[in-house]
Amino acid sequence: MDGKPRESSTPSLFRRADRSGLIVAGAALAACAGLVVYGVVDTDKGGDGKPALRTPTASVTYEVTGQGAADITYQARDEAGKAVVVKAATLPWRKTVDVPLGQDPTVSITLGEQGGQARCALAIHGQHVQSATATGTFGRATCSGALPGATMAAAS
Repeated sequence: MDGKPRESSTPSLFRRADRSGLIVAGAALAACAGLVVYGVVDTDKGGDGKPALRTPTASVTYEVTGQGAADITYQARDEAGKAVVVKAATLPWRKTVDVPLGQDPTVSITLGEQGGQARCALAIHGQHVQSATATGTFGRATCSGALPGATMAAAS
């Protein structure tokens, strides 16, 4: 022996275990932080990877009363303004949808060859706006209302 104190091999193993434990814990923490950041950054992305724009909407209720069936066309949540068509809907029929501000909510009914009578009604935020009646063979009626523009709604 040369008189120097000898170190045991055990503390060296513990130091290595402590370091590798810290490395594993740090990697796990980094992975969790990455998932959180990804969730925050990736929220509301469209299919093309760009953030999806949130369009303000208003709740609109369309109602068609009568007997039999009618073709119903109505405006729903579609920024492009495309209408939804329900062929030969059994009456009475009712639908509540969100319509983008700036779009005019509209519901149109067309009776079939059998004719008859049907009435459309439109309510915005639960308030009655308009109603109309279709009668006879291929009778038609349209109910529409006006929503404020998106910029006006944001200002109020």
